[in-house]
Amino acid sequence: MKLLAWVSALAVLGSALFQAPARPSTATGEWPTYGGDLASTKYSPLEQITPESFASLRVAWRAPSPDGVLTMTTADGGEWTASANEVLAELSRVDPKRWRDNQPPIVGNFKATPLMVGGTLYLNTPLSIGAAVDAETGRTKWVYNPRSYEAGTTTMTLRWNQRGVAYWRDSAGSDERVYWGTGDGYLIAVDAKTGKPAPGFGANGRVDLMDGLPRAKRGARDYLNALTYSVQSPPIVVRDIVIVPASISSLISQKEQIPGYIRGYDARTGMVRWTFHTVPQPGEVGHDSWKDNAWESSGKITVWTMMSADEELGYVYLPTNTTAPDFYGGHRPGDNLFAESLLCLDVETGKRVWHFQTVHHGLWDYDNPAAPNLLDITVNGRRIKAVAQITKQGFVYTFDRVTGQPVWPIVEKPVPPSDVPGERASPTQPFPSRPAPFEYQGVTVDDLVDFTPELRQMAQAAVTPFRIGPLFTPPSLQGTLIRPGTVGGANWSGAAVDPATGMIYIPSRNGFAVVTLQKPDDELNSNLLYMQAPGRSPQMPQGLPLLKPPYSRVTAIDMNTGEHAWMIAAGAGERIRNLPQLRGLGLPALGGDSTYSGPLATKTLLIYALTTGGTDGGPRIVALDKGTGRELASADLPGVAIGSPMTYLAGGRQYIALTVQGRTPRDIPELIALSLRE
Repeated sequence: MKLLAWVSALAVLGSALFQAPARPSTATGEWPTYGGDLASTKYSPLEQITPESFASLRVAWRAPSPDGVLTMTTADGGEWTASANEVLAELSRVDPKRWRDNQPPIVGNFKATPLMVGGTLYLNTPLSIGAAVDAETGRTKWVYNPRSYEAGTTTMTLRWNQRGVAYWRDSAGSDERVYWGTGDGYLIAVDAKTGKPAPGFGANGRVDLMDGLPRAKRGARDYLNALTYSVQSPPIVVRDIVIVPASISSLISQKEQIPGYIRGYDARTGMVRWTFHTVPQPGEVGHDSWKDNAWESSGKITVWTMMSADEELGYVYLPTNTTAPDFYGGHRPGDNLFAESLLCLDVETGKRVWHFQTVHHGLWDYDNPAAPNLLDITVNGRRIKAVAQITKQGFVYTFDRVTGQPVWPIVEKPVPPSDVPGERASPTQPFPSRPAPFEYQGVTVDDLVDFTPELRQMAQAAVTPFRIGPLFTPPSLQGTLIRPGTVGGANWSGAAVDPATGMIYIPSRNGFAVVTLQKPDDELNSNLLYMQAPGRSPQMPQGLPLLKPPYSRVTAIDMNTGEHAWMIAAGAGERIRNLPQLRGLGLPALGGDSTYSGPLATKTLLIYALTTGGTDGGPRIVALDKGTGRELASADLPGVAIGSPMTYLAGGRQYIALTVQGRTPRDIPELIALSLRE
């Protein structure tokens, strides 16, 4: 019996010794995915940094972006390594036609949110360079440069974007990898310990994401000479499947476009496990939403932003964008599924579980811009596994994430028709009954700035040449003011959730855009009937605002009831308040001091970055009371926040890490970490 007991004890001990390491999570002080967890809550239970200690935060370390030193392939096949400015200038000189207006790549848009697993931070740069950094010191552990910038300018107008990477570890804990997409349309996989290409994954750790896509041609460019296909947001890894977003150009002169099919790749081999047709083929659900055979040529529909998943259910939640061109749909009659939809797919098979289209036949570039937030709520006594999708247009669409049923009714309401020749705008659009919108919608004369009668008169004169109206007023040949504008409302920075309370926190902007349509220029040799015209916008003198404030805000919504808990202006709006015409008016907080840096929720605080208000008037990071929105404390930042903050525990200390700009345009941006003093 003693021998048997001893053998049993050894077996238990051996099992414990060789057991796979615990799954990384924010509960263990790590930050293993872009949104903290697969639910995209941007929440951590860490509480070492409190309302009382927040103002004592100091920069613990600073790490310059790896984009500061670059390598270039020379004409003879060799390598040349130098500073970013030198390499980018040489690239532009050697092949000036590759860059729009002869402009080389931009290194300043360092907006990635780092991951933290096992004491190491992982992130990527605007030029698609991956890096690992020691979480306690900021020391660089490895850098992997796929040199994607040599291929040319990345897709779309917000160029040289990368928002982060994905981490994966096998069930035995022996294989750890980091994945990211590149500006020239590849999926990269490297060993998390060494940064070397992952063996057995694609070709030397690289998979061509354009392979197998209809009408996709490597090296193809849009009419502004940018690549037509890039990746600018992090992949998501669920059940050993990697799903990769894509940025496909809207700046097209031909109606034939690359379809943004969503594919699941094997995390070990890079092989395609499944494909979901975002433009449904004959016989598939949604095919009848494309009239006049428009499905044969239309494309772009994909996910360019972040994604979410429920690993227990095996479901992934995908926020899709508009089909191209964004603002004229005469070549694509019908509702155009699965554009501007929330898609729920089975991650093992890629099969559609359910979907909801948030904009029919989109004409406003109202992409679903951020990862859906998964949260469990109690509504009228019923517990619901919910998913909430925030939108550019200022809505929160809320569903049972298992069934796709709306938590509160969503009502189809009539919207204005289009008078552009050939356009058939949808007669209705879906409006959630709850929660109420978190941002202003549409433009009327009553929405124009009225700090003084003179300002109102100037604003009325400024909008007179343009068409104004309610939300979903279509683009026009005259020029239509749409609000929220094409960047929101909400955007890629997304929302944060407190899982304990069911509260969601949403940053947003009160901005507008003008969309004017015109016949294509002859030199484009276009087969489109209408295209977006170059910028023409209402002009107020000396930087005065056109609309009433606030110009940016944060809104807290109790998702158990659908009621707004509080709404605050994001910053005092010092730049506007100090304009000569507005001094002395005693204006309230105006907002407008936020960047696209997103929110971070902890057990004790809601954390957010602002451009002004520091001890020297400069940028800062602020702590808000989660229950009221009241500012509790702030800490100075060495530069304006670019990426969204995250938090982690290393060496017994809690850190907050984020990327910031340099003080001058030529400065290389940095990843910084804040912590409390020893």
